[in-house]
Amino acid sequence: MSHDPAVKPMRILVYSDDADTRSEVLLALGRRPHPDLPEVEYVEVATEPVVIQQLDGGGVDLAILDGEAVPAGGMGIAKQLKDEIFDCPPILVLTGRPQDAWLATWSRADSAVPHPLDPMVLAQTVVRLLRSTRAAAPAVR
Repeated sequence: MSHDPAVKPMRILVYSDDADTRSEVLLALGRRPHPDLPEVEYVEVATEPVVIQQLDGGGVDLAILDGEAVPAGGMGIAKQLKDEIFDCPPILVLTGRPQDAWLATWSRADSAVPHPLDPMVLAQTVVRLLRSTRAAAPAVR
């Protein structure tokens, strides 16, 4: 697979207070979650203020937020971002269990994946959300 320097990498913000959870997400997705998409650049974040700062600054194609993060859970942050950030990128919330999917809906997250993370489910969900971002983006990046 050749790397085209003209194609800008997609940026994924990964938020969790737990470094192991962030690593698990990065390992599951890799540098290129799908051959049809550009390479991915990750922004690892451990605190709520930095999540908001990063998304407010723009340039993030997808935010993955840990719903189990402490003290600020990803679902509350997702709701705040969707309410406050103009043209907010898609948000994927990692829920504590499948039964928490309704909370992700409340948070206005675009999708949810439960813990324990299934790398295949996570990758499929991320690819779908990144494709929606690319489809909505202007032709010139």
